[in-house]
Amino acid sequence: MLDGAVVWMNARGNTEQWGTTPYSRKPGGVERVERYFSENDPYVAELRGVPVGALVLDSGPSPRMPIAPAGEPERYVRLLVSDRRYAGRGIGAALLGHAVERTRRAGVALLRVDCWAGGGGELVAFYRRNGFDPTERFLSGTWPGQVLARRVG
Repeated sequence: MLDGAVVWMNARGNTEQWGTTPYSRKPGGVERVERYFSENDPYVAELRGVPVGALVLDSGPSPRMPIAPAGEPERYVRLLVSDRRYAGRGIGAALLGHAVERTRRAGVALLRVDCWAGGGGELVAFYRRNGFDPTERFLSGTWPGQVLARRVG
């Protein structure tokens, strides 16, 4: 799915968000995905038994990102991806809804995510449509990012 997302973004002219190299060929890419699924809370959406999306929850942002701790318990969306062949079916929104419910069940009131804030802001708008409010902007090298938060409790 991550490789497909890179191809889809590149076909739309977006080479800045994840670059042009397939995720599986990036140094450390496969290992990062393995860590997501072994060290965090991964969720996979399926449609008739076929994986069509994935979300990974963690207890905070990646230490590699220049993001301040929340100052309270939180759940953090570390990865959200959907198979672009199934675009428009609400897979990402459904996975975010699941993240909200899992966060609430854990007794945690704050769910945060960071995303690419470049281009026309479509990704930030997606999270806003799903109940998240922008909090802080940041730069990771030259990569513009936006942190968004949603109160769930």
